[in-house]
Amino acid sequence: MLNRLDLRGAALPPRRTLAGLLPRPEIDVDATLAIVGPLCADVRIRGEVAVREITERLDGVVLESIAVPQAALDAALANCSPALHAALDESIARVRRVHADQRRTHLRTEVVPGGLVTQRWVAVSRVGLYVPGGLAPLLSSVVMNVVPAQIAGVESIAVASPPQKEHGGLPDRGVLAACALLGVTEVYAVGGAQAIATFAYGAGPCEPVDMVTGPGNIYVTAAKRLLRGVIGIDAEAGPTEVAILADDSADAGHVAADLISQAEHDPLASAVLVTTSAELADQVSCTLTDYVAATKHVQRITAALSGAQSGIVLVDDLDAGLQVVDAYAAEHLEIQTRDPRRIAARVRNAGAIFVGPWSPVSLGDYCAGSNHVLPTGGCARHTSGLSVQSFLRGIHVVDFDRAALAAAAGHIDALAHAEDLPAHAAAVRERER
Repeated sequence: MLNRLDLRGAALPPRRTLAGLLPRPEIDVDATLAIVGPLCADVRIRGEVAVREITERLDGVVLESIAVPQAALDAALANCSPALHAALDESIARVRRVHADQRRTHLRTEVVPGGLVTQRWVAVSRVGLYVPGGLAPLLSSVVMNVVPAQIAGVESIAVASPPQKEHGGLPDRGVLAACALLGVTEVYAVGGAQAIATFAYGAGPCEPVDMVTGPGNIYVTAAKRLLRGVIGIDAEAGPTEVAILADDSADAGHVAADLISQAEHDPLASAVLVTTSAELADQVSCTLTDYVAATKHVQRITAALSGAQSGIVLVDDLDAGLQVVDAYAAEHLEIQTRDPRRIAARVRNAGAIFVGPWSPVSLGDYCAGSNHVLPTGGCARHTSGLSVQSFLRGIHVVDFDRAALAAAAGHIDALAHAEDLPAHAAAVRERER
């Protein structure tokens, strides 16, 4: 089921060349812009009318208003099963516990006597949080988006999630229950690119936001790319992915189950095993055949695991394995080796790292307290997952007295004239009169 790439027996190529050899889906966001651009422009010009027409055309749902009424939020929470309510409560508590420690404090530096620079951390005023609802309604993403925004001090939070025919044009009931549990009252039944445009430009009851976060499909990603600058974004999310670095100590059943759990998301999901053990690779391949047949979403999982974006990579040793996973820069990276903490400490590029046999990605998706909105497509080389910091801006406050400015005047003169910007120096000399 899984393709194999054998990198044993020779020196590995440089990191960027190596990254190009590894399994990953080919996603053409630029091509999708041709579809998304007119939709976003229509929303900008015609507002809610355009959003409702696009929703009817693409989702087959007729909306009187894009706003979800408070009564629907209350009903979703009231009808939430005790087990799901308890799971959401625990997930929220754990995510709050982890993210509360991410709060930033103002930093005050006395550069010279009488010269102060303070870095203030100020929350974005208004954010739009996107929650997918396609193949899987990700109600856990409500928690992952809302909690860090609340802890950061964001004053105005709106959530958008696709309308569902089977729910009378409302988003998934679990999504609505999670919103209600977190105290989010502004929710919109809008999905895809039109949701991002609604946040960016405003439409009907939805006022424009300053920033949009949350995962989504290629249309959401293309809209975020197109509208970046009109709004801030967290990242351009692609199909989900897991890489597992394993040696011969790993349990083949654990590895197979974890590969399947990511493949379950999407036919384009990536599931990659990097291992020093050909025997483990064989065992995992055999185990996958039985395990996949027993899953609910057989076709989706089979497509993901059989596609070019998934596979097994054989390496000579764990040093080579670390080179491979750093080149891959996975959204989720599991370490299933001997002494996994030591190996995990050597990883440089990953959205999140899951250490040892008892820390599967599923734990992080729901109940570890970590955030599951993570960089994909190799973006973990330069981008972090969603956090409290995502919703904060650092603002430098410069406060110098007359003597402190005078002490710097000569240096400003030299630098300003070196850049041929004499008015910069003159602005300082003006104060010496």
